[in-house]
Amino acid sequence: MEVFNVTHSSFSTFILMGIPGLEAAHVWFSIPFSTCYLIGLLGNVMVLFVVGKEQTLHKPMYLLLCMLAITDMGTSTSVVPKTLCIFWFNFKGITMVGCLTQMFFIHAVSAMHSAVLVTMAFDRYVAICNPLRYAIILSNARIANLGLMGLIRAVLFILPLPLFLSRQPFCSNRVISHTHCDNMAVVKISCGNITFNRLYGLVLAFIITGLDLMLVVFSYSLILRAVLRISSKKAHQKALNTCTAHICVMLTSCTFSLFSSLSHRFGQGIAPYVHITLANLYFLVPPMINPIIYGVKTKELRDKFVKYTFRE
Repeated sequence: MEVFNVTHSSFSTFILMGIPGLEAAHVWFSIPFSTCYLIGLLGNVMVLFVVGKEQTLHKPMYLLLCMLAITDMGTSTSVVPKTLCIFWFNFKGITMVGCLTQMFFIHAVSAMHSAVLVTMAFDRYVAICNPLRYAIILSNARIANLGLMGLIRAVLFILPLPLFLSRQPFCSNRVISHTHCDNMAVVKISCGNITFNRLYGLVLAFIITGLDLMLVVFSYSLILRAVLRISSKKAHQKALNTCTAHICVMLTSCTFSLFSSLSHRFGQGIAPYVHITLANLYFLVPPMINPIIYGVKTKELRDKFVKYTFRE
């Protein structure tokens, strides 16, 4: 089957190898992949359902949670179904258009996810540092506009990557040693001048992930300064508890995102199967645990989960 794919589609398609060196274990890898994917889908759909059904949750904070849930589902869905086709059925071929489309959605949804996390940090800053004007500064309409701006930013910044690659010549051996069409993985099989994509991809990593992370850190430095000015220890704890869930989500998302992006460029000493396996965690772990984190740490949302899950 593999020989057939390579021989008959080398000039019209790319070949995704999955996890090179661990092909014999692909079926076993599919178990945690599919389990994490299904748990993530179920959790995020539940968040959307509960917030949509409950009028009391139609607030900026929960609208942001819905945006986070949508980007989480988009992140995992852009990669996992194709990966499972490789693991289960050895369907490794993907057209050039399909590959570049997958690349666009992977990076665009990731950029949108980053924008949502920044907006959530700003939301926590306003809630703690300027609570009396919270409803004025952050209305549902304003949150929707910020989400739209994040989407436009993601499309405008990411679209040049596949557009430039679509004009590039590719070698006859179009084998991608990965589970999905990541920008750098596709760039490496191009026979043309790839300087633009290499530099632009690196710039994006710092502009989107790096700048957004700096904005989040800046927001939390202001939050920390405001909290330290509060004399009551109980108020300290209450203020910090409102940020705990977001901090946990930030740590998991940024850790996997930065590792996946930078290890492609500077991880020559890492075994390919180790890099590919760990890179896939970005598409599996955050979408799975984010709804769990917010379900556990946000009392109002947790109560509504219980209401719909265990009602008679």
